[in-house]
Amino acid sequence: MASLWLRDLIQYRGLLLMIFVLGIGGSFQYGFHISVLNSPSLFIKEFINDTWIHHYSKPMGENSLRILWSFIVSSYCIGGMLGSLWSGYFTSKYGKSECFVCICFMPLLTALLVGCSRTSKSFEMILIGRFLYGINAGFGFNIHSQYAGEIAHKKLRGFTNTSISIFVTIGKLMGQILGLSEILGTKSKWPLLLGLNGMWALVQMVALPFFPESPYLLIERNDKDGCMKALKQLWGDRDHERELEEMMKEQAARKSDQSLTVKGLLEDRSLRWQIYMLIALTIALQLCGVNAIYFYAAVVFEEAKFDFSQIPYLTIGIGVCESSSVILCSLLVDRFGRRVLLLGGYIAMVLSLSLLIATLSLQDTYMWLPYCSVMLIFLYVLSFGTGPGATTMTIIVELFPQEARAAAFVIVGIINWIGLFVIGMVFPLVEATLGPFCFLIFITITAACAVFLYIYLPETKGKSALEIKEDINKDNLRKKNHLEIPKHLSNISVLSTKL
Repeated sequence: MASLWLRDLIQYRGLLLMIFVLGIGGSFQYGFHISVLNSPSLFIKEFINDTWIHHYSKPMGENSLRILWSFIVSSYCIGGMLGSLWSGYFTSKYGKSECFVCICFMPLLTALLVGCSRTSKSFEMILIGRFLYGINAGFGFNIHSQYAGEIAHKKLRGFTNTSISIFVTIGKLMGQILGLSEILGTKSKWPLLLGLNGMWALVQMVALPFFPESPYLLIERNDKDGCMKALKQLWGDRDHERELEEMMKEQAARKSDQSLTVKGLLEDRSLRWQIYMLIALTIALQLCGVNAIYFYAAVVFEEAKFDFSQIPYLTIGIGVCESSSVILCSLLVDRFGRRVLLLGGYIAMVLSLSLLIATLSLQDTYMWLPYCSVMLIFLYVLSFGTGPGATTMTIIVELFPQEARAAAFVIVGIINWIGLFVIGMVFPLVEATLGPFCFLIFITITAACAVFLYIYLPETKGKSALEIKEDINKDNLRKKNHLEIPKHLSNISVLSTKL
C-alpha cells in the first residue's frame, strides 16, 4: 500500500505541485480573509476612532463605528460577488491561466494599500482594500474550482477537487493562527497581517507560468499535441491516449464551441436538474451553520469555564479539526465515493446541532453539560469537514460538462457570497433573539437539502460528465414513470366516474 502511494506521488508530482500553486492563490485567499479580521478587530476599531479624532477633532459615535465596521466586513462579500460574476466571462475569453496570473496583481497592489493605511492615517484604505480583496477572492475561488476539475486525472479526481476545500480551511486556520497576539494580531503589526495576501499572490504569479493551461481549453483550440504535452506534465510521461479520447468525445458532444453563459445555462433544459442540485448543495454548504458555530463557540467556551486567554486557542482547535477532517475526506473520497460521505455528513451534522441545542438549553441544570456542548461543537465541525465541507465542490465540478462549468460556478459564487453576507450581518441579531434555538434554522435547511439530494443526486465517482448526465436523465425518467398512473387504471377511474 505504501509503495503504491509513493508510486502515485512520483507519477503525479506535476499535478500535486499545480494543486498547491492553484490553491495558494485561489481558495486559500478566500478562507484567509474570512477569519483574518477576528483577532485584530479591537485594534483596527481603535485605529478607526483615532483617525476620526485626527480628522474631525472628536471621537466617532459607537453606532457610527459599528456601522462602519459592518461596511468593512461586508465589503469583502460585495467584492467577492462581483469577482464571481466577472470570472465566467474572462475565463471563457482569455483562459484560466492568463486570468489567474493577471488577477495576482490585484492583491499585490491591495497589500500595499492596506499595509500603508496606518501610516497614512486612513481607514478608507482598509475599506477599499477589503473590497478589492473580495474581487480577487471571487475570481480566484471560481477559477481555482474550474481549473482543479479540468487538470484532475479520473483516478485522483476526488482528491484534486477536494483540494479546493482543503485550501479554504487552511486559509481560515492560517488567518486565526497569524492573528494571535503573540504573532501579528497586535496594535502595531495588524497592517502587516492584512497585507500578507500579497505574498501568497506573488508565489502564484511567479510559479503558475511554468504549468500548462487547462487540457480541456487546449482541446477547444484544437491543439491536440499541446493537450498531450500538458497531460504528460501533469500525469506523468506515459501514454494518455485513452484519456485524450474521452476529452475529444466530451468535446464532440458539446452543442456549441462557445462556453455557456449563465442565461444559457439556466435555459438549457438538459442541465435543469444539475442546477437544482447545485443550488441545494451550495445553500447547504453556506447555511448549514458552520460559520455560525465559529461565532457561537466563544460563548460555549466561556460557559464551560475556560479562561478567557485560552479561548483563541480553542477556536484554533476548531480550525485544526476542520482542516484535518477535510484532508481526511480527500483521502477517502476516491475510495468510498462522494454521495456516502456527503449524506453521512449531513446526518451527523443534524444530530450534532440537535443535541447542541439541548445541552445549551439545559447547561445550567448540570455542571457537566457545558463540556458536552464543547464536544458537540468539535463533532459537528468534524462531520462538516468529512462530509459537505470537502465533497460539495467536488460534486459540483463533476455534475457539469466543460462548457457549462464557468457559468455554474458563477451561480455558486453568487449563492456563496450572499450566504456569507447574510450570516455575517443577520446571525448576530438572530442569535440575540433566539439564543441556542437559532440553530433550528440551520437544522431545517440542512435536513431539507439532504432529503432532496438523497432522492435525486447520483454517485459521481469515476464517471464523466456525460455519464453523470445520462444517469440523472435515466433516474428522473424512472421516477416519472413510477409516479404516472398506468393507462388501464386511468381508464377504470374514468369509467367509475361516469357511472
